[in-house]
Amino acid sequence: MPSGQLEEATIIDVDNTSNMVRCLFRPKELTFSKQNTWSAKPVKGTNLPKLEFGGGGAMQLQMELFFDTTERGIENATDVRATTKTLWKMMLIKPSTKNPETRKGVPPKVQFQWGRMLSFTAIIQQINQRFTLFKPDGTPVRATLNVTFQQCADEEYVPQNPTSAGSGGYKVRQVKEGDIIDVIAYQEYGDAKLWRLLADANNLEDPMKLRPGQILSIPSLI
Repeated sequence: MPSGQLEEATIIDVDNTSNMVRCLFRPKELTFSKQNTWSAKPVKGTNLPKLEFGGGGAMQLQMELFFDTTERGIENATDVRATTKTLWKMMLIKPSTKNPETRKGVPPKVQFQWGRMLSFTAIIQQINQRFTLFKPDGTPVRATLNVTFQQCADEEYVPQNPTSAGSGGYKVRQVKEGDIIDVIAYQEYGDAKLWRLLADANNLEDPMKLRPGQILSIPSLI
């Protein structure tokens, strides 16, 4: 696809940040949904029951992701499944999580990152994959995936406008488990080499040792 048409998004395994999927992403809309549980207890002699809060449900995020390998023409395109298979693996049980006694494990937690939106930490609940373009030999070279993420960390979202948070045109971002500074630079600016800008803006003595929960100022390039 021509440069600039779609903003690249990333989906990262929080326990192994080298396990990353990059995709072209331009949402028609981005919808978060959340449901709380309430129970109604009848009260004698009153018109209304007493409502008791039973707990909050996990937030869900649904989106459509686009993958394409035809940048150099369809004759030079590669199998798009080589990229999307990484996303499918994020739904499989990680061997490192298996309990030695029960032999049961869980799939990894992931972070979805797009543009200036704070990462959404979740598990992948569902994937539907549709191939939309093929080479003459049947190799799929373009795919659309409908993905449902389910929240697994209670997070706060910073404003998307970089001048509305922090000071001097800065936004802020909270460091999550597994974050590394060059990946953050790539997610924020599209260029991993700009990690030095982040290190200088935050007076980091050792940029390679970020602490989960640490707040970083993200300076604007404009």
